[in-house]
Amino acid sequence: MSSHQFTAKNVLTRWIRGIIWATTLLAMTVQAQEAGQSLMAKGRQLFSPLPPDMATEEFPIAPARVALGRKLFFDPRLSLDGTVSCATCHRPALYGTDALAKSIGIEHRMNARNAPTVLNAALQFKAHWIGDRANVEEQAMKSLVGHASFGNPDFAAVVLKINALSGYATDFKQAFPNDPEPVKAENWGKAIGAYERMLVTPSPFDSYLKGDVKALAFQAQQGLKTFIDIGCVSCHNGVAVGGSMFQKFGIFGDYWKETSSQLIDEGHFNETKVPADKYIFKVPSLRNVAMTPPYFHDGSVTTLPQAVRIMGKVQLGKELTDQEVNDLMAFLNSLTGELPRDFATEPVLAPQSFSATSP
Repeated sequence: MSSHQFTAKNVLTRWIRGIIWATTLLAMTVQAQEAGQSLMAKGRQLFSPLPPDMATEEFPIAPARVALGRKLFFDPRLSLDGTVSCATCHRPALYGTDALAKSIGIEHRMNARNAPTVLNAALQFKAHWIGDRANVEEQAMKSLVGHASFGNPDFAAVVLKINALSGYATDFKQAFPNDPEPVKAENWGKAIGAYERMLVTPSPFDSYLKGDVKALAFQAQQGLKTFIDIGCVSCHNGVAVGGSMFQKFGIFGDYWKETSSQLIDEGHFNETKVPADKYIFKVPSLRNVAMTPPYFHDGSVTTLPQAVRIMGKVQLGKELTDQEVNDLMAFLNSLTGELPRDFATEPVLAPQSFSATSP
């Protein structure tokens, strides 16, 4: 064979190999795109993007009501000793939590459970870990007389304080113009609720669900696939990625043996006294979960990877691999959204000192 023929053969061979490589690459690309579209379609069946707000017909978000609720949320002067506001346990800098295992209220009284984030909270079907509050409005109202939160002896004492603070009586009238008695605990709850129903944090995952496949990095998409395939989605689904049901904590074993909890909390049973409700808790929303340690109802676990492994073991009966945990972490990080502007900054309150009693 002449050198010319040999060269031509090499060129032809390389050309054929190039065609094969390009065809293979194209097939792989098409396959990856199809897999990506299939994952997105499945994701849309199981989850929903966040709405612009969380208002309902029963609980609207009129501007005057929201403005009042924002003031009340950050005002500690309505607690028994003037030290506690909603923001005490739901700090903007900590993504609506306090980073404590269990929150501390007035006179250093410790709450029974960890304070979950207030962000997107109104999407959940109940409030509190054991579901003993119907919604964010009831949670806010009852916190006024909660022993380890605001600590007031009764609602009447709160009304006296509100009326004693400059400007609030007018604000309540503007927020509840059709109520002949606007300053009352129920309207406190509605005002706080109206504000909290504005605290929505759209994340990269929401952009992904709306069709932007590039909003999630490859590993986050792998994490989403793992989240679905291993069964996390059976409890953590919907617009809040959880928060829509009760579930036993410890399906495949006693949770406290994995969390090293100091006390064994019997959960929903404490509210109902029904034996079947032992160790039942509300499934928490996972939105912004990467920003809200410590984890679980008692704040017994300090890191998210550890919490993920424990959930795999006691809820799914699975020992997760390092790769699965890393992928799941990437997905969970995609649930972190930006803080709402009116939450990231605090309002200026009327310059009036705290008074434990009416003037």
